[in-house]
Amino acid sequence: MERNPLRVSFAGLELENPTILASGVLGYSAESLDRVVRAGAGAVVTKSIGVEPRVGYVNPTLVQAEAGFLNAMGLPNPGIGVYVQEIGHCKTVLRAPLVVSVFGYSAQEYAGVAKKAASAGADAVELNVSCPHVRQTGAEIGQDPKILKEVVENVKAVIDVPLIVKLSPNVSDIALLGRAAVEAGADALTAVNTLKAVAIDVETTRPVLANVKGGLSGAAVKPVALRCVWDIFEELPDVPIIGCGGISSWSDAVEFFLAGASAVQIGSAVAFDEGIFNAVNRGVLSYLRRKHLGSVKELVGLAHRS
Repeated sequence: MERNPLRVSFAGLELENPTILASGVLGYSAESLDRVVRAGAGAVVTKSIGVEPRVGYVNPTLVQAEAGFLNAMGLPNPGIGVYVQEIGHCKTVLRAPLVVSVFGYSAQEYAGVAKKAASAGADAVELNVSCPHVRQTGAEIGQDPKILKEVVENVKAVIDVPLIVKLSPNVSDIALLGRAAVEAGADALTAVNTLKAVAIDVETTRPVLANVKGGLSGAAVKPVALRCVWDIFEELPDVPIIGCGGISSWSDAVEFFLAGASAVQIGSAVAFDEGIFNAVNRGVLSYLRRKHLGSVKELVGLAHRS
């Protein structure tokens, strides 16, 4: 049987290709996640799930920016007590790894949600410690190495599946936070979540988002995300990194591999075309053949050695 050049292995996960649905997009139901897998994703990440149900912010919660999206959803979710049933449903239909994104307001809450998600069948857990628009969770945790370590240690102690930590770009030294997460037990890192941002309507003279402040995603953040991956790889070359931020083509994905990512998450681009996963995979495969390379792994970090 011919070996699949797109297959990637990292942190105990086996993916048929290096593209992953990022958290926050089509990430609630088994049906929508299955649709993404059928569209070519090698793995999927759910919306972030917490201890209790959360309605999120009132509209408007999403606005299109010049080169991406600005959102402040407020982490709406049904709570892990209900969502465990959906995780079980996912496991019966998905033919790709299921990563459950979790958040909390304390290390104990993170651990409790993660434990239930893993017990329900999640193939991995991704910690959302980097949401830029919800107070007392997310960014505050992901910007403090001491608190981040406490959260990661608590979660790692209660799950037996790979633990991925999604880092914030809104810090002065992302490699320092990455090292803190890894020393505490993280098996892989996702870089990055959204950038802090604001949009203002000049006619009403008011902020567009109901929450005022939000997070910027899409093409505009790609150079920032790429730099974050680069810095983390230089500091932690043996730690698997998932690149995330502004990926909408095969060449974007290849840039992230060259910078040090082993896989990539795609989010905003899915809003325009669910077929983005197959398109990226075809392009990466063509690139590998053109460069006479046998696998994606051969690309990882290559720009650091050239």
